[in-house]
Amino acid sequence: MNKSIGWAITAFVLTSLHFSQGQAQEPFYKGKTITILAGTGAGNVYDIFARLFARHMGKHIPGNPDIIVQNMPGAASMIAANHLTNVTKPDGLTIGAIFPALYFDQIIGRSEVKFDWRKFIWLGSPAKSDQLLYMRADSPYKSIEDIVKVSSPPKCGATGTTSTAYYIPKLLDQTIGTNFEIILGYKTGTDIDLAVERGEVICRAFTIEAFFAREPFFTWVKKKFVRVLMQTGKKRDERLKDVPTIPELMDKYKTDEAGRRLASLILAGGEFGRPYVLPPNTPADKVKIVREAFVKTLKDEAVLADAKINKRDIEPSTAEELDRLAKEVLNQPPDIVARMKQLLGK
Repeated sequence: MNKSIGWAITAFVLTSLHFSQGQAQEPFYKGKTITILAGTGAGNVYDIFARLFARHMGKHIPGNPDIIVQNMPGAASMIAANHLTNVTKPDGLTIGAIFPALYFDQIIGRSEVKFDWRKFIWLGSPAKSDQLLYMRADSPYKSIEDIVKVSSPPKCGATGTTSTAYYIPKLLDQTIGTNFEIILGYKTGTDIDLAVERGEVICRAFTIEAFFAREPFFTWVKKKFVRVLMQTGKKRDERLKDVPTIPELMDKYKTDEAGRRLASLILAGGEFGRPYVLPPNTPADKVKIVREAFVKTLKDEAVLADAKINKRDIEPSTAEELDRLAKEVLNQPPDIVARMKQLLGK
């Protein structure tokens, strides 16, 4: 072989190797955009947390990608969960922010469920979420006791059967004998609050955190427009010292063991908190990168300061904790499944 040709081939091979190595070292996420698919409308706490991640999480991912939020509300975020499973490419570029109680509908076998709760790839949750139930103060119902065996049930609004607004009143019906009427079909929690102001419904169950974080609740409390009748959690929230918990109410009304097991299953939604997931089958290398970034974001001083200013509680749950819990809640005996079906109207 001619020496000059040999040197040319060698130079070409070395240049190709250098180029391919440079390409291999380029971070996957450089120049890309990650979408956080939020299963709620804009403005509520789920959406606000998603936007907090969008502002801060990119700097913890090699390549510093842009992150945007896309809202996909409907059916208590089931539309978003189904989309993540069946439409979204599992390429590490879409993160789901979904409701924590979607496993309810899978347990009871609703045909609308097109996902498997156990197969989501969990990133974790920024906060746990105890709930409360508020009631218009001008209603005749001044306490939970006023709703036990009442002949004219108060109307509460809800977005879907896996929303807190639906399952908390229904759980009270089954465990202590209250009588709520739930009006379904509202698209977002804000829509329910507006309906309360109009008098279409007079009550709503949702998270304690949201109640103390934003309007209209600041004004409602100041004007004594609503009162809080109950809360979840094992102990009373410091801001609701005079408000009974569900465990306290179950003790008072002597709830049986089956009812208490049902309550434990239902209230596990609070342990999921505000979960973030990747679609099933996302490659392991992308999962590792995004999980590590999720953890770093929740320890970021700028994030903690941002959360404090916006009255957001940071009480993280890990991916491993949520993955274990997801498997536990789907493993239920037939009698509890039957109680769940009754509670959810199936």
